This record gives sequence, C-alpha cells and structure tokens, in this order.
Amino acid sequence: MNTILNNRAFWLLLIVCTLTLLPFLGLSEYHTKGEPRESIVSYSMLATDNWTLPRNNGGEMAYKPPFFHWCVAAVSTLWGEVTEATSRVPSAIALILMTLGGFCFYQRRKGTTLALLSALVAFTSFELHRAGANCRVDMVLTMLTVCALYLFYKWYEGGLRGIPLLTILLMGLGTMTKGPVGTIIPSIVIGGFLLLRGVNFFKAFFLLLAWGLLSLIPYAIWFFFAWQQGGQEFLDLMYEENIGRMTNTMGYESCVEPWYYNFITVFAGWVPWVLMLLISLFFLRWQKPTLKGWWQRFTAWIRQMDDVDLYSLTAIVVIFVFYCIPQSKRSVYLMPIYPFIGYFIARFILWLEGQKKPVVKIYGCILGVLSILLFACFLIVKSGLIPESIFGTGKHAADNVLMLQALEQISHPVQWSIVIITLLIGIWWFCSQKKNIWGVLVLTFGLYLSLDGVFTPTILNTKSVKTVSAELNRQVPASLGTLYEYIEEGVKAKGDPVHFFEVNYYLGNRIENFHTQQPSKGFLLITKKDAERNLPAFRQEGYEMELFYELGKRNMQVYRFRKP
Repeated sequence: MNTILNNRAFWLLLIVCTLTLLPFLGLSEYHTKGEPRESIVSYSMLATDNWTLPRNNGGEMAYKPPFFHWCVAAVSTLWGEVTEATSRVPSAIALILMTLGGFCFYQRRKGTTLALLSALVAFTSFELHRAGANCRVDMVLTMLTVCALYLFYKWYEGGLRGIPLLTILLMGLGTMTKGPVGTIIPSIVIGGFLLLRGVNFFKAFFLLLAWGLLSLIPYAIWFFFAWQQGGQEFLDLMYEENIGRMTNTMGYESCVEPWYYNFITVFAGWVPWVLMLLISLFFLRWQKPTLKGWWQRFTAWIRQMDDVDLYSLTAIVVIFVFYCIPQSKRSVYLMPIYPFIGYFIARFILWLEGQKKPVVKIYGCILGVLSILLFACFLIVKSGLIPESIFGTGKHAADNVLMLQALEQISHPVQWSIVIITLLIGIWWFCSQKKNIWGVLVLTFGLYLSLDGVFTPTILNTKSVKTVSAELNRQVPASLGTLYEYIEEGVKAKGDPVHFFEVNYYLGNRIENFHTQQPSKGFLLITKKDAERNLPAFRQEGYEMELFYELGKRNMQVYRFRKP
C-alpha cells in the first residue's frame, strides 16, 4: 500500500485517465440499440425491485447475467436516476481500473517507463477508449478477465501455492457479467502458459478446474433463482447465448463474420497507434525469411523468452484463437488482448525512440497537423462556407445536413476552449525542441479531448430520438392509454428481437408488445413501412386503426386503435 501511495506515476496515470474520460460520459445521447437495451435492465431493476431477472421492452428478459446491470443501478441510485452518464460510469471505471492494474503489473516486473507507456498506449487505443465510454457489458468483462490474468501470474510466481481467492472472485464476477466465458478465458490462458513452462499437465488441469468451479458458484446461485422466474424460456435463452454461440448451433444468426474479421478489427482497434507501426515499416531492415529449421528456432525462441513476455504473448494468442472459433464475432470480444498488445507496442516504441527516432517525429508531426487542421475545419464549418447542397439528395443526405447544422451551432465557451486547447497542443509540438513519445501522447490526448468533448457528441446527438421521444410522451402520455410497438422484423426474428430500444428508454420502459399481448385498445407505435404492410391485416382481424401522431424522425407513426 505504501508503494502505491508514494508512486507518482500511478497517481499521474489515474488523474490523466479520469479527467480525459469521466467528464464526457453524459454528452452523447443514446443513438444505437445497444446502450439503451442494457440501461433499461437497470432501470427495470430499480423500478420493480427485481434484481434477478427483470422484464423490459414489453416483456423481454435480459440476455446477460446481472452484475453489470447491478453496477449501473448502484451508480444510478447515488445519482437519483438512470441516465446516459450513470449507465456508462461502470465501463469507464472498469477501463481506468484495468489501465492502473496493467501499470502495476508491468511496473513491478519491467520498470516504470515501460509500464506507464504500455498503460497509456492501451488506454488511447480506439477500441478500448470507445468501449470505456459505452453502456455495454464488454468493458467490465474485459477488466475482470485481464485483472484475473494479472493475479493468476502472481499465483504462478508464488509457485502455485495457496488458493488465489481474489482471482477466483474476479472470474466469478466475470461469469456474472457475461456467463462462463468469464472463467474459461483466464483459465485457458494460464493453463497454456503453465504447460509452456513445463508444469505437469494433470497438476495444472486439476488446480485450474478447482478454481474454475469455485468461481462458478455465484453464477450457479443466480442461474437457479433466474430459472425459477424464467422457466424454460430462460433455459433456452441461456443455451443459445452460451452453448449455441460457441458451437455455432444458434437458432438465429448473430454477428456472423468471416474468419479474417478478427484480424481487421484488431488492426482498426489500434487506431491511432497503427499509423506509427505502418510508418516504421519503411525504416526497418527486412531479411528474406527461411523456412528451414523454423520449428527449432521457434521453440528455442519460446524457451528463451522471459516469463512476462511469454505470458503476455500466450494471452494474446490464446484469446485471439478462442474467439476465432465461433461464427459470432465482434470487435469487443477481443478487448482482453489489448493491454498485452499494448505492452509489446510500448516496447517497440521505446526501441524506435532509441534506434529509429524519425518514426516518432514523423508520426508526431502527422498528429500535430491533424490537431491544427481540426481547428481550421471547425472554423470553416462555423463560418457557413460549406453549402448543404454538397450532400445531394441521397439516402443519408438529410442526416448529413443535420450533422453540418449541429456543428455550425457549436457556441458554448467550454467547447471553444477545448478546441483551442487541441490547436495549441498541435502548435506546441512544432515549436518544441524535444519531439519524443511523451509529446506524442500529449497530442493523442489533445485529439481525444476535442473528439470526446465537442465533435463526437455533437454529431451523434443528431441521430438521437431523445427530443422526439419527449414530444411523443407529451402527445401520448401514460394517462391517455397504453403504448404498444409492432416491428415486423422483431416479430419474425427467431432470436435477438428488435425493439424501439431508444424510445422505450426515454419513455421510461412503458412500451408494451402489440404482437404478443394482442390488446383490445391503446396506441400503436410503428414505422410507416411496417404500417403499410401490416395495418390491412390488423383491420381484417377487427382492429379499428386511426392515425393519431406522426414522428418525423425514423418515419414512425402512432395509431389509436380499438377492437370492438
């Protein structure tokens, strides 16, 4: 404890991560289905006092175990309600904790400079940075998985003696976040590492089996009580999400991607650092590879690696290969490998700093130019020099015009200050005599400052239905009657049904399901396209449908209906 209290680098890292992440969490309204789908579960928990298997979105049960939703509910209780900001706090804290954990792990074994650079590089990768500001379960799961791996290594350093209670706890919370994968991933990584280091297979297997089973106890308890509430429907859902997803036997397609998808997402997820890596390719000496004796060279290389390097490499390879097996692939599944990749990238950057200094300078100059250009483009947009006609009349023309208008209306002094700070950082880089990697990091944080604090929320909020939902709530208040939804795609889907997730969140989870409940009267929220295709059939069933209100956004309509 005293070591941490006296560790200036640790506190600097904590301050930097906190100030560049937490203040901006509530600036973006919900604009995709994923975030409100998760936050509404926490809303239901608080509203119904059901902390095991609450129903929402017209009767749907949550697809994931409840630990993440408990965290959102806890933060929201302190605030007084579930908001965009409170729903994202658990993910942000998880990213900060994982960053600090990685710093402590590598500092003890590799020194402060490399540890600090590793932590900052990983923190500023696009994939982790984005996930840390999202209301999704993946960042919390990633933190629990990675920190469990750090603690497993400490257990290995202690000669595999004793019971790693904190590791078991973290794996247990991981399973309570997204199922058994929270235990499986840390176990197979440390298991693979132990085998590479010559530990007896049966010793490693039975020890890890014992720790894994212990970690599943909280999940088993929750599973039992959730099954009592959800019955066969719950069992079918859990089978689909955990067994079907991994064995490619799901009854419906979910995020199905080709085998090379994971390579692309990791490459894209390391923006902006991938640009430095690409620049370095032109400064390295390349030798023609020889295949003769490659296996002997490879095994010798593995034997000669120190334990930290081998453990980090094992984590990357095992987790990457594991998530290549299922057809269902998403970029966030691979986030547990990012802190370990960040370690190797940091080592490479320090080597470049010493041996190929122009790479760092060129990359820094590019970021500096971007910082200055960002301000210049902002002034051009604010001046109204960009005509709306350049967007034409295509499918997304109206959305692009709204984004342009939103950027033109930026006027708050804090927003101007943030953009100017980014500009000044860009100018400072070119005036500085010492152009090193720490200056590059300042540039990186400067760009994130403008993107997170000004431009991204402004653009994304044009896609939000928050204002439209407020107007809908005034036109069709709960006192006037029950509001139902009908989405043809959701009705026909075999799994993972579609709902008006964002509207339902902003209406306080008051939208019911027209298809399953078959009500005799109320109000129906439906898209124009679905209305044209389905209202004739509803009328044939005896429903009287009267157009009551039209929402301009997303072509939605509200019908008053009754069935005599």
